[in-house]
Amino acid sequence: MILTVGNTKGGVGKTTIAVQLALARACTGREVWLVDGDRQGTALTAITIRADSGRLPAIACSQYADGPALRGQVQKQASHYDDVIIDVGGQDSSALRAALVLSDKLLVPFRPRSYDVWALAHIAALINDARSVRDGLQAFATLNAADPANVGQDNVEAAAALADYPQIRPLDVALHNRKAFANASGQGRAVGEMSPRDPKACAEIDALISVLF
Repeated sequence: MILTVGNTKGGVGKTTIAVQLALARACTGREVWLVDGDRQGTALTAITIRADSGRLPAIACSQYADGPALRGQVQKQASHYDDVIIDVGGQDSSALRAALVLSDKLLVPFRPRSYDVWALAHIAALINDARSVRDGLQAFATLNAADPANVGQDNVEAAAALADYPQIRPLDVALHNRKAFANASGQGRAVGEMSPRDPKACAEIDALISVLF
């Protein structure tokens, strides 16, 4: 399966989620290819840190920031892997548009903040464009860095805003603002590989994987 983690809004946690999904799948024995479609190359850096540390399982990672290169390489190589996870976005780029046309599923992370909710209109329009070229793209959204359940109504209001975008299916899974996600990704590790483990972070990633895969 080809899964893109993308949004035209930056700072929503795309790379952290893509890295965590890729590593979690690899740790279950899947052959995973993580494609970094961002010029910053943060996902590639995380996987390079993992490789340099000698940690197993190893995971394949490549960077293609331009749409034509990303499209050509994914079309050529995707069949060699069980899962292809593409980290792309932060803006309307040729890489994001290429990834949407190639993907079976799109995961749109967004934070429970007004700017993130407003940006959903743009990614919804890109989903429409992609579906006009390749029918069958499934699009899902999940709250990332969600507030604790007892803090205000921002989570509820942000999730409700998705009703305005029928192109995107809301997932009943949220990732909360946990240091474990950033700490693990910065070391090129899945949250389940950290010591001590954050059981809540592990459970949230497992829940996200269960609905996406």
